[in-house]
Amino acid sequence: MIVAKLRKGERIVGTMVRMIKTPAVALVARDAGLDFIMIDMEHGSYSVETFSGIADVARAVGLGIFVRVPELSKAYVSGVLDAGADGVMVPMLSTARDAEAFVNWSRYAPIGGRGLGSPAGHTNFGGMREDAASFMARKNEVTLAIAQIETKEAIANIEEIASVAGIDVLLIGPNDLSNSLGVPGEMMSDTLQQAIGKVAGAAEKYGKVFAMHSGGELLDKWESRGMQMVMNNLEINILAAGFSAIAKKYNSQEP
Repeated sequence: MIVAKLRKGERIVGTMVRMIKTPAVALVARDAGLDFIMIDMEHGSYSVETFSGIADVARAVGLGIFVRVPELSKAYVSGVLDAGADGVMVPMLSTARDAEAFVNWSRYAPIGGRGLGSPAGHTNFGGMREDAASFMARKNEVTLAIAQIETKEAIANIEEIASVAGIDVLLIGPNDLSNSLGVPGEMMSDTLQQAIGKVAGAAEKYGKVFAMHSGGELLDKWESRGMQMVMNNLEINILAAGFSAIAKKYNSQEP
């Protein structure tokens, strides 16, 4: 399990998927050596049903499958977990109250109040096969609650957010964070670097995983500073770069 690898202190590496809807994307990612993919329901046109098909294949081949939901709500958070997600990321999580609601909908008792339904994707469409208390404790251990930190308000509240029991990961979203801080697109600005440093410090202080979804110089700078979860790039960009390389190579040659 990829979540178990993370909890042992090892690094996991993956990318975000926003366009591809075939479940085969999980096979390609696994065979390429990635630990996980993050399905983007915030900016991508995925339904829970579409996500569940990809999740079924990911679980079958041992690829971590996470999902960024469009917003903080019980329907999305609990729904994608029941559909088989190993973890959920909530965008623009900005307050301790947000974090507490997130934990309540993503964790079973006694940590939270997630509804207990079986069978479904999270049980591979079988039953619990153990008593309810044991099942809920085990699922709490192998499920990630990922708070995406990408607002000025979140930076101001980062100590309170990080202290919430049940939040596992503090993941920087640098594009929206730079917008919120008034330095849009300035990935290496002092303002953004100081904010990221506060998140890294809070993660270390409260025993949370420090993570980022980025690329280029920004990710290179921070990935060696205690970053356990690395999410690089987007499948659209990866495809475009590959297509572009073919076009440039062969269109520049005389027939």
